[in-house]
Amino acid sequence: MNKTLFIFALLFTSICFSQSVRFDGLIQDEQKNPLEMANIMAINNGTKAMDSYGITNDKGKFQLTLKPNTSYTIKVSYLGMKSKDIAVATKTENMTQNVVLDGTGIELEGVEIVREMPVSIKGDTIVYNADSFKSGTEKKLEDVLKKLPGVEVNADGEIEVEGKKVSKLMVEGKDFFDGDTKLGVKNIPADAIDKVQVLRNYNEVSQLKGLENDQDNVAMNIKLKEGKKNFWFGDVTAGTGVAELDSRYIINPKLFYYSPKYSINLITNFNNIGELPLTAQDYFKFTGGFKNLMKKGGSNFNVSSNDLGISLLRNNRAKEIETKFGATNFAYSVNKAWNLSGFGILSTSKTQLETKSQTTILDSGDQQKRDENTSQKNNLGLFKLSSTYKPSDKFQFDYDILTKLTKQEEYSDLFREQIVQNVATSEDIFTTKKQDPTSFNQNLNLYYTQSAKNIFAFEMQHLYQDENPFYNANLQTLPFALSGYDATQSRNDYNQNRFVKTNKLDAKLDYYYMVTPKSNLNITVGNTYSYQNFNSHIFQMLDNGDRNDLNNSENNNDVDYQFNDAFVGFHYKILTGKFTLTPGVSLHTYQMTNGQEGTDYSQSFTKVLPDFFALYQIKKSETLTYNFSLTNDFTDINQLATGYVLSDYSSLFHGNRYLENATSQVHSLRYFKYNMFNFENIFANATYTRKVDAIKTQADFDGINQSSVPYNSNLADETFSGMGAYGRSFLKNYKASINASLNWSKFNNIQNEELRTTESFVQSYTIRASTNYKKLPNIEFGYNLLINKYSGSTFYTDKPFAKLDYYFLDSFSFVSEYEFYHYYNGDKSVDNEYDFLSASLIYQKKNSKWEYKISATNLLNTRYLNDDNFTQFSTRVSQYTVQPRYIIFSMKYNL
Repeated sequence: MNKTLFIFALLFTSICFSQSVRFDGLIQDEQKNPLEMANIMAINNGTKAMDSYGITNDKGKFQLTLKPNTSYTIKVSYLGMKSKDIAVATKTENMTQNVVLDGTGIELEGVEIVREMPVSIKGDTIVYNADSFKSGTEKKLEDVLKKLPGVEVNADGEIEVEGKKVSKLMVEGKDFFDGDTKLGVKNIPADAIDKVQVLRNYNEVSQLKGLENDQDNVAMNIKLKEGKKNFWFGDVTAGTGVAELDSRYIINPKLFYYSPKYSINLITNFNNIGELPLTAQDYFKFTGGFKNLMKKGGSNFNVSSNDLGISLLRNNRAKEIETKFGATNFAYSVNKAWNLSGFGILSTSKTQLETKSQTTILDSGDQQKRDENTSQKNNLGLFKLSSTYKPSDKFQFDYDILTKLTKQEEYSDLFREQIVQNVATSEDIFTTKKQDPTSFNQNLNLYYTQSAKNIFAFEMQHLYQDENPFYNANLQTLPFALSGYDATQSRNDYNQNRFVKTNKLDAKLDYYYMVTPKSNLNITVGNTYSYQNFNSHIFQMLDNGDRNDLNNSENNNDVDYQFNDAFVGFHYKILTGKFTLTPGVSLHTYQMTNGQEGTDYSQSFTKVLPDFFALYQIKKSETLTYNFSLTNDFTDINQLATGYVLSDYSSLFHGNRYLENATSQVHSLRYFKYNMFNFENIFANATYTRKVDAIKTQADFDGINQSSVPYNSNLADETFSGMGAYGRSFLKNYKASINASLNWSKFNNIQNEELRTTESFVQSYTIRASTNYKKLPNIEFGYNLLINKYSGSTFYTDKPFAKLDYYFLDSFSFVSEYEFYHYYNGDKSVDNEYDFLSASLIYQKKNSKWEYKISATNLLNTRYLNDDNFTQFSTRVSQYTVQPRYIIFSMKYNL
């Protein structure tokens, strides 16, 4: 492994220091003022290709890397000024030359030069010319984005630009599945992409742009090549292959159509090779573009999910996965004022999980070891319809409805060994989890500009959610002595039904008054109302098949909960010099009532909550931002129900109807610098949260069996998270970066009637470097160190990684990825090594519509990977069995 990385590093270094000529200087106007973000590129007079390009920094400086003994035409342009061509003949020594542009107005030729640049900037928009960064091995949008300076794509398909998450993805200005980035980066064909537009300071409502603080809002728009517009395009892939014991297959048709009037996207995927176009995690976090209406309100009331803790996949790796997926997205312009859009997604997956784990209770040191085999079935459905009516720049009316339908089943067979006070016992346990929740989310928005100084915005959102999780555990031991339970049976068969219904309505009216061209006053009147009902019942199945209902009140719940928050808020935004300041305050009146056990318990109070935003614009592309907020955090009905609830076979929970709210102070500081001169990208952020009077847990452990109840604590929980990254491109074809992230948490709980303080400290450090050549092999290599430090335990993961891709003979593409993991704890009682290697070879003759591919996954046939996690009472180390080695031969037809 070390030898492999050494060879990669040696190759990378030797390429970097190959012979070249540096051509630099200043670009200025006639008054010798520096021109920042002017475009300059070098056209090779012999090959007519662009050998180098650059964008000036704030001092007007540029730098190009040219070939020795070559004739060039240097093209210089700047919007609003006359472009200039300069003839340059290089020798072997570096060259310096300043350029002065005439301010005689925009020329069509100059505009065209800007469009040909690999990267150009106009206002808040960065435009990447995709072909300038392609090497020939790219097959989908993700492959292109990873080669763009300042752009990153993580394993979950989330895009980050300049350290900020892209919240919306569009194609030709139309939402792609309401802005979901994963479906876009994994499916949009790379050969269809002409330009990638990054839209900074993005606001979906043009009337509100500049009125609110949109500095962290980033959207991305994909511009298609001319041959892809008004025509169907896409591809159809079909493949078959073998694994150790069975056959493998994939069928993946993708069709796209875009015109000014309408667009249609069709994506399907049927496979048993572990590809999940939409995981269960993606489904539950899929908002469909719905916004957090109350982000300025100062209150935090989130409806939690009763998802039973159904096991979710880790990086889509499991023992076996079979998927059937279909999705369609459309947009239609009825007329110039009215646009309709929507999507439908259906996904079915069958998953086999095999896990070994060891859980250690922090206080006692008692342990639970589990060998678990789990079978899952997930049926997921998402449907959305949206309407936007905008007859003029002064009025806009939006309506959306999103429906989520789910049916999930999970069956587990596990062997458990308990080690309690150094005494070991073991048993077989069988569990069943079932649920088919439904939710409907509606959004209605009205925006009206009365005049240049008076703007109104009304937004309303309604959520209806119906959940019905069922849980069953069949085990030998009796973990809990519940009243009415028959303990004479040969095995213990626990069952629980739960029914949770939620109706939540958020509404607010914003009024913006432009005091001056650089300041505005915002008055917000809003209300959050929630009504929830929670029912649960525990019963026992006897050996003879009869049902023993545990009808005692402590084993059942029938709870109603009403929450209401009426508030008025004031914010004043002002731009003064390099500063943008937005102080604000909101006044809230809260009313809460929960009814159970034949009585009602009510609370009501009033509170003032301040917030503050400050932005220091150091330079055009350098900012420092500070955010402060004081928020009230409220629980929903799940923690108020006083009857017992089975969390799992060894965990029993009951709520507390007298819970109060917690108050959180949140301070965040963010620094950002982006230099187009060398694509230097620096960002750092730090967030500190102190939660006062937090709702905490009192847990009692009998061995590894846990009974817990929430309570109002007068102690504070604290968390700190920080992240920093530095990256840059150099010598045109090279890119390097280093980043670090830290997360520290401190919690206070009562464990076995004693106050316990637990801490966790998670650190991640990554360094990577890559090349981007057109006609040479490209490599990426790096190293990641992950340190998870919990109370009493520390776990380390060393992860070197490398990637090679090469397009050669105008027909072949070879891509290979390698990851090595060394997982161990502080005393090396856990010490594992494993690695993953994948490779693919593609043949596609130039201008041919047919592509042939042979690919292999997990070539080293690694059997498992490791993970660990931390709760406030225990640590857990896990080992997951992964899919075996398989080889697939596939054919693809490009439309």
